[in-house]
Amino acid sequence: MAERRLGIGIIGSGFNAKFHIQAFVGVRDADVLGIWSPNNEHAREAASLARKLRVGRAKAFATIDEMVEHPGIDAIWVCGPNHARIANLKEVIAAVARGAELKGIACEKPLARNAAEAREVLRMVERAKLNHGYMENQLFAPSITRGRDIIWARGARLTGRPYLARAAEEHAGPHMPWFWQGKLQGGGVLNDMMCHSIEVVRFLLTKPGAPRSSLTLRNVSAQIASLKWSRREYAAKLKRAMGKDVDYRRRPAEDFATVTAEFEAEDGNTVIGEATTSWSFVGAGLRLSGELLGPEYSLQWNTLDTDLKLFFSREVKGRAGEDLVEKQNAEMGLMPVVSDEAHAYGYVAEDRHFVQAFLDEQTPSLTFHDGLAVVDTLMTAYMSAERGRTLSFPPRGLTTFKPAVARGKWRP
Repeated sequence: MAERRLGIGIIGSGFNAKFHIQAFVGVRDADVLGIWSPNNEHAREAASLARKLRVGRAKAFATIDEMVEHPGIDAIWVCGPNHARIANLKEVIAAVARGAELKGIACEKPLARNAAEAREVLRMVERAKLNHGYMENQLFAPSITRGRDIIWARGARLTGRPYLARAAEEHAGPHMPWFWQGKLQGGGVLNDMMCHSIEVVRFLLTKPGAPRSSLTLRNVSAQIASLKWSRREYAAKLKRAMGKDVDYRRRPAEDFATVTAEFEAEDGNTVIGEATTSWSFVGAGLRLSGELLGPEYSLQWNTLDTDLKLFFSREVKGRAGEDLVEKQNAEMGLMPVVSDEAHAYGYVAEDRHFVQAFLDEQTPSLTFHDGLAVVDTLMTAYMSAERGRTLSFPPRGLTTFKPAVARGKWRP
């Protein structure tokens, strides 16, 4: 058989794009050939990283359409910021309309900032007849996929389906200023990270191989708060670090969110998903955690329960960094080390899945339709938090709703 390879162009050159570049070390049949970023210097740095890791002879492109039209590039990974999502996709679609050929397009989470934008994104790619995938790395995390398979094959098969799932993503705050700005990002921590956690609970509660429709979302209850970063001293610290446009005394976004989702399972039973996200977590760094409970079994997952830990005394004083764990918060003491974050967080398996789906012209396991379903859930959660009550799904006005945080109208 002749070897088939997928040439990939990446929109974006920041933190997330670099995670994907690292992940491609574990993907056999793809090459990262292009990077586009509004900051050409950053694009060149990302392309250099791809070449250094030998995952492709990547180069920085001056425009998106130039990259899409390059004959070696077969698929686009959309990893730019939320507020650029529609503009970036329009350029991709325009290049396809002019004759560029793509086997697929994969988009990072969240699909869009609100329900209206998510529907526009879906319409664009379907009109262009592009194979599309929604990138949600935690659903490909080995601990999650392996644990889910075992629980369902042993515990659920013998004693009944699981009925309660919990998931959380917590750290001390994002890397870049735009994440902190509701109008650019689309909200605060709920929009930024709940897309992970709410999908993890749904995934765990869904029988392997069953369609998304096997669980029906019935109602959503949510709460948001600014627990840390709107306090005077921390708002000042944040403003110094992120610039004058990030002012949490005047324009705060939530740094804590919790959502409870009630589903009806295919057998008619009620199952519950609880999800929590935080930018106000104090710990070694990023913590992803989850639980799944059923009649006679349970599953637990915590990325900071690592198999490698280091200790540094107070005499070991060096430059701050993130060489041990994402969003690292300390440089001394007993420190957990996530030895291969791209693998542990699911990026490797995720990228491998989308590459194989696009090469085989198959529909990926996650598409823009799933991304839209996630956005609808997030917007319902914002509506619930603003109204202070549980809402049946889907609530009236969902498709035109924009959170108060995103409109600069929220006050904790």
